[in-house]
Parts: sequence; structure tokens; C-alpha cells
Amino acid sequence: MRLPSFGFLLVAVLGSSLFGQDLPKLSPLPVAVPTTEVTANPEVPFDEAVKAAAEKRWEKEINAIEARDKLNPDPEDGILFIGSSSIRLWETIAEDIAPYLPIQRGYGGSNFSNVAVFAKRLIEPHQYKAMVVFVANDVTGRETDKTPEEVIELMDYVIEVSRKHQPDAPVFVIEITPTASRWKTWSEIRQVNAAIREYCLTTPNVHFIPTAEYYLDAEGNPIPESFRSDKLHLTRSGYKLWGRLIKQRLDDFLPTN
Repeated sequence: MRLPSFGFLLVAVLGSSLFGQDLPKLSPLPVAVPTTEVTANPEVPFDEAVKAAAEKRWEKEINAIEARDKLNPDPEDGILFIGSSSIRLWETIAEDIAPYLPIQRGYGGSNFSNVAVFAKRLIEPHQYKAMVVFVANDVTGRETDKTPEEVIELMDYVIEVSRKHQPDAPVFVIEITPTASRWKTWSEIRQVNAAIREYCLTTPNVHFIPTAEYYLDAEGNPIPESFRSDKLHLTRSGYKLWGRLIKQRLDDFLPTN
């Protein structure tokens, strides 16, 4: 298990609406030195009580995903997407990330605690060119919110499950999106984003996908057009932008055929 240091400066996130404009090229981020070392048996960061609670709440959703696994063979060199409902609700994912081929395995309400519980069931049935992770429900303004350190410990376990299953497949972690529905906790969410970014910058073959600034207007507030009426999930235009940002980072690191 490896955890990054959190002694770094949090930079204010500001941006502007990019709809109808060419998307600026994402700035290159430092890359950790590659290594072939893989944890043989990743340390499980949850206890039996957490496991039982996750299974009680999400077992039906995970069973449905496993049924899809049996009915729908994975595309060759597909990109595995796991995580929250923003992944599950992305109806135009195939169009938005083309020519990459998605393996879409998100479920509603997921946080890193239960993604860790179900990691092997979500990941090991698949062969993939890369894995993309988006989990956005660990900080919602509740007493059960996770600290940045707790999020990183759980995320590290999920990534180690992937590394053990497919050691050479890179992992991409998408930044948590700023939303009006959780604006009161945006400061805490930014701390989690900063921790995720540092983890990715210091972990070989793991890459950060910055997105937050593209969903904020010039005053630093969420752009209403990017979000549905629940002020949480993305609209069609919000997903289109998300796809472009994700594709840019995939293009940076995945070999072209």
C-alpha cells in the first residue's frame, strides 16, 4: 500500500465555458517512472461490516452488470469504464469517445468504499486496453464523508486489482466534477481532487484526467448548461465535453494502431 504526501498547495480552480469553441489541448502532466512491480495480493482496505453493507445495498446492480458481462462480449482493445452513475447514464459514450471502444460498467451511488468491495467482480471479467475510473460520491456533505487519505487508500486498492489482473494496462482517473448540488462541499471535494492528482503523478502507469475547470464559468461557478435539472449529472453537451477531455488524455498515453 502506498499513500502520497498531502503537503501541497491547492490551486483555485477557475475556467470558462468552452461550448462552441475548440477545446484547448490539455497541458502535459509529469509521468511517474514505469515499473513492472505489481502487488501480489493487495491489502483489503475494508472490513466485513463494510462489505456486508455494500452487498446489501448494491448486490442487485452488480448482479445486473455480471449478467451483461455474460451476454455482451468485450470489444477487442476496449476501454473499461467503472464508477458512478455518470458512467452508467452516459448513453452516448460510444459516440463521444470514438474511435475508442467502451466497456461501460458504472452503477448509481457508487463510492470508493463499495467500488473497492466489488473491484474484482467489476474488473477481472474483462480484458481491456486501459481502465478509466470516475467515482464522485465520497464527499457529499454527510458525516460519513471520506478524507482525502481514505479516498486514496481505497482507490489504490482498486487500481492494484487492475494491475494484478492486467499489469500493463494503464489506469486513468477522472477528476470529480464541480456541481451546484454539492457546491457547499466543493472545497472538500477539491482537496480530494488534489490528492487524486498527486497520487496519479507519483504512481507509474496511472494518469489524471483534469476536467473540473471546464465546467466552471468565469466567476468560478458551475455552468448550468452542463448539468441536468438535478444539478448533478451531465447533459448531452456536458457529456460531449467530458468525452473530448477523456479522449485527449487517452490519446496522450495509449499507443496508436
